[in-house]
Amino acid sequence: QVQLVESGGGLVQAGGSLRLSCAASGSGFKINFMGWYRQAPGKQREFVAAIFKGGSTNYADSVTGRFTIFSDNAKNTVALQMNSLKPEDSAVYYCNAEMIYSGSKQGYWGQGTQVTVSS
Repeated sequence: QVQLVESGGGLVQAGGSLRLSCAASGSGFKINFMGWYRQAPGKQREFVAAIFKGGSTNYADSVTGRFTIFSDNAKNTVALQMNSLKPEDSAVYYCNAEMIYSGSKQGYWGQGTQVTVSS
């Protein structure tokens, strides 16, 4: 079984920073990309950032310049450094990964970690 486990969420004041991390556990998989989505109360889940096996990255317009995604491919981990946090960044943040597992591409989601930014 392959699992994604997030950590690093918490409560921070506006303008502060947090770093989220996600670790893939299990065996028999190869990661194509890992990234982050978030879902705020009453809103749909939205894309935040992703990093691909070659090192390229993508960011949502709302976080560009404030968030940075990076990974350690050897350890199958990905992190999201969040700076200059705003109340509208408050959400449950979910780790997402596309892997080659059991001979085919598979998508996986973590259980989420809560980020709350106070005004």
